[in-house]
Amino acid sequence: MKAPRPLVRRLLAIAAFLGAVILLFSVVLYNTQVVNGSEYRARSLASNADSEVVEASRGIVTDRNGRVLVSNRLIYTLLFSAEGFTDDAALNGAILRLLELLQTNEVVWNDTLPVTTESPYRLTTTEYDEKFVLFAKKRQLPGSDREIFDLSMSGQQLTDYLLKRYGLESGYTQQQARLIAGVRYELEVADLLGSDYVLASDVSVELISQVVDGRYDGVKTGTSSARVYNTPYAAHILGRIGPIYHEEWVGDEDAGVVGYRDLGYSMNALVGKDGVEKAFEEYLHGTDGLKLITTSSDGKITGEFYVTDPQPGNTVALTIDIELQEATEKSLSRVIGAMEKKDGRTRGGAAVAIAVGSGEVLSMASYPTYDLSRFDELYDELLRDTEGAPLFNRATQGTYAPGSTFKPLTAVAALESGIITPRTTIRDRGIYDYYSSPQPTCWIYSRYGSTHGYTNVTQAITVSCNYFFYEVGRLMGIDTLESYARQFGFGQPTGIEIAEVPGALASPEYAASADLEWTDGQTLTAAIGQSYNLFTPLQLANYTATLVGDGEHYQAHLLKNVKSYDNSSLIYAYDGQPLNTVEMSESTQKAVLQGMRNLVTGSLYYQFRNCVVPAGAKTGTAEIGGGDVNGVFIAFAPYDDPQIAVAVAIEKASAGAELAPIAVDILNAYFSRDEIGTVILGENTLIQ
Repeated sequence: MKAPRPLVRRLLAIAAFLGAVILLFSVVLYNTQVVNGSEYRARSLASNADSEVVEASRGIVTDRNGRVLVSNRLIYTLLFSAEGFTDDAALNGAILRLLELLQTNEVVWNDTLPVTTESPYRLTTTEYDEKFVLFAKKRQLPGSDREIFDLSMSGQQLTDYLLKRYGLESGYTQQQARLIAGVRYELEVADLLGSDYVLASDVSVELISQVVDGRYDGVKTGTSSARVYNTPYAAHILGRIGPIYHEEWVGDEDAGVVGYRDLGYSMNALVGKDGVEKAFEEYLHGTDGLKLITTSSDGKITGEFYVTDPQPGNTVALTIDIELQEATEKSLSRVIGAMEKKDGRTRGGAAVAIAVGSGEVLSMASYPTYDLSRFDELYDELLRDTEGAPLFNRATQGTYAPGSTFKPLTAVAALESGIITPRTTIRDRGIYDYYSSPQPTCWIYSRYGSTHGYTNVTQAITVSCNYFFYEVGRLMGIDTLESYARQFGFGQPTGIEIAEVPGALASPEYAASADLEWTDGQTLTAAIGQSYNLFTPLQLANYTATLVGDGEHYQAHLLKNVKSYDNSSLIYAYDGQPLNTVEMSESTQKAVLQGMRNLVTGSLYYQFRNCVVPAGAKTGTAEIGGGDVNGVFIAFAPYDDPQIAVAVAIEKASAGAELAPIAVDILNAYFSRDEIGTVILGENTLIQ
C-alpha cells in the first residue's frame, strides 16, 4: 500500500533538511579542523600558553663541488626575563647573582649598551644601533622622562641616567651597577621588541646544570644555532654575520635600499655583514617559526605546539673550489713570507683565478688573511694591524698599477685600430725623444744601456719593450686606448657580488675629475700600464680571461647556484651571457698570445719548467715612488685552449717575475683537480 502523497513530501523535506544540516556541520567541521585548525587550536591554548619564536637555521654555503664551507651547530642559550619580580631591588639582586655565576665560569653575556663597562664611562660608538635608537625614542615620548634624556649624552651622563632609572645609585660597586644596568637595558629593549632577551649564547651543559640546581630566578634555557666555519680559508670571500645596524634597519629610500625592517626581519636578527654572507642574505636567511608552550597552574610545561614551522635558509653553492683556494692562499703566503723574511718589510698581496668563458671566480686570496672562526676573539688585534690590514680584501678593493701586464691590451688596441700589423717593426732607440719633454726610456736602456733593436708586436710583448709601446700609444692616442681598456672592463666594477672598487683608468677625463694634470707624456706611460691606471687583481684576472677567451667579457661572479635546504628544488642557477665582446681578429689574438707564450718558454722557463700544462704569461713591474715597485703577474692555460686565467699582485716586490711561482702553483693545483677531482666527485655533491 503506497504512503499518502503528503506524507512522502514531509519525509523528503525532513530528509533534505537533515542532509543540509549534516552538510553544513561537515563544512564547519572541515573549516575548523582542517582549514583553520592550527589557528583555533592556538587560540584555545593561548589562555594558558606563552608564545616563543623558533629561530630558523641559516642556510649553508658550499664550494662548487659541494664541500661545505659554512654550516651551523646547535647551541644552548640562557634567556632572562623580568616577569615575576615585584621591585627593582629583587630584580637587580637576581641579575647580580646570575652575572657572578657567569663571571666565575668565564662566560661572556650579551651587553650592547654603548658605554664602557668600567669608569670613567665613555661611549663605545658614534653610530648607535637600531635597538638603542628605539630605546631613546621611547624615552622621548610625551609623559616619559624625556627632559633628562637625549642622544647627545656623554657616556657618564647616560650611565648616571640609567643607574637612577634602575635604582642602582647605592648598594652596589660602580662596576656591579654598570653591569646590572646593561642587563636592565637589554631587558627593556627586548620588551619594546616583544622578544626574549638572550643573556648568553653557546653555553655549556655544565653551566645550565648550575643554573637549574642553583634555582636562579628569571632564567630559562633555550636552543639556537651558531655559524660554523668548516674551512680556515676564504675568509674575505665568506664574510661574517652580526646584529642589524640602524642604517640597515631603516634602509635608504633615496638610494633605493630597502631596510631589514621592511623585509620582515626582527630587530635582533643576525644578518650578513660582508662577503657572501651579506651578498646572498636573501637566500641564506631562513624564516622563523612560532610555537606555543602550555603550562599547568604550578608553572610546569605540559606541551608544545608549533603554530608555524621554521623554514631553514637555502643552500648557496659558490663558484670557488676550496682546494684550489687553499693552494692559492698557501702559495701567496709562502712567496710573500719569503720576501718579508729577506728584508723584514711587511707586504700585502692578492691572487685571483677565473674560469675563461664564464667569469666564475675559482679562487680569490688576499694576504694577510685571518681566521673567521676566531674573528670576535681576534677583532681588536686585527684592527690594530694597520700596516698589514688583514681585514682589507686586496683582491677586490686593493688597486695597483698594472705595469707591463697592460701591454697585451695596448697591442690589441693598436692592431685592431690599424696602427700596426703583426709584421710592423719599430726600432728601440733607448730614449723616446719624440717630445722635448718628457723623454722616457726603455727599461733595458735604463738598466743596461742597451736596446731591443727592431721588434714586432709579438717580440715587444715577450721582451716587454717600453719604447715599442710608447710609439704605438702616441700613434693611436689616448681615446682609442681608453676605449679598448673599457671594453676589457677596466675603470668599472666587475660585477662581483661582494664589495669592490672600480679602480682608475687613465684618461684626460679622469685626470680632470681627480684634479690631476694630463699631458702628452701621460699617454705614453698609460700605454705601458702606468700613468693614473690603478686596477684590482680581480679586474686583471677578468681582463686576462677576456683576452684569451676570444674577447668575451663576462661579469665576474661567485654565485653558482642556490637550492632549497633539502636540495629538493633549484631556486637559482647562474646563466649569464657576455657583457660585451672585444672584437679581435685571429691574427691579432695569435700575435698577442704568442708573445705571452714565448715569455714562458724563454726568460720564465725556469719558473714554468714544472707547470703541468703549456701556459702563457706577462710580467709587470710598476713604480710606486720612493724607489719601491709593486709586482704584477698574469697568466693563462692551457695555451691552445685557455680554461683558466690568473692574476697576482704583491706590494713592494722587486719584480713581476718573482710572482710567477704563485701562478704556477695555481695552474698545477687546478689542472690536477680538473683531471681527477671532478671526475671522482662530480659537481654539486654535498660533502661533509
